[in-house]
Amino acid sequence: MSELKDFQKLVIANASEVKGLSKGDRAPNFSLPNASGKNISLSEALKSGIVIIKFYRGEWCPICNLDLREIQNHLPQIKSYGASLIAISPQKPDDALTAIQKNELEYEVLSDADQEVIEVYNLQFDPGEDYHQRRDLTVLNGGGLKTLPVPATFIVNTNQIIEEAHVEANYTERMGPTEIIEVLKGMGNKV
Repeated sequence: MSELKDFQKLVIANASEVKGLSKGDRAPNFSLPNASGKNISLSEALKSGIVIIKFYRGEWCPICNLDLREIQNHLPQIKSYGASLIAISPQKPDDALTAIQKNELEYEVLSDADQEVIEVYNLQFDPGEDYHQRRDLTVLNGGGLKTLPVPATFIVNTNQIIEEAHVEANYTERMGPTEIIEVLKGMGNKV
């Protein structure tokens, strides 16, 4: 067990320089394929209201799946604030479909196989050689890259400005639905 904890600490240390975008930054637009191959763009999604973007490591990550399911459980409340949710991973659309089915998700799960969006949002990092010996990311990631996104949540207003950003090198710590809902409540007058 202590070996796993040391391994986790190493991955977190390798991600510690990643800061991501910040509150007040303009969210870069993107267009990525969803689980059925249809391209979804941030600019189109913003026409319907606030967009919450969740970057996650992949459907193979148990903590990511817990986070995605927890958000799903609060989706009606999130939608009541006029917000929608988009989850993005570096996996293929087929893996996005697996994530949707496994977690019974009712929101868009997009594939950033070449990690261009992950990179533009300043989330990309190399987890290190020790990690690569344990898990072959070239097989898990759609584009065959050995990098991952630091898990992150961005709440983007209809002007494409990030109202709240949560970027955490410790992949076990995520912005949960309660925190997201609090931000949405505070945005009520700004939308």
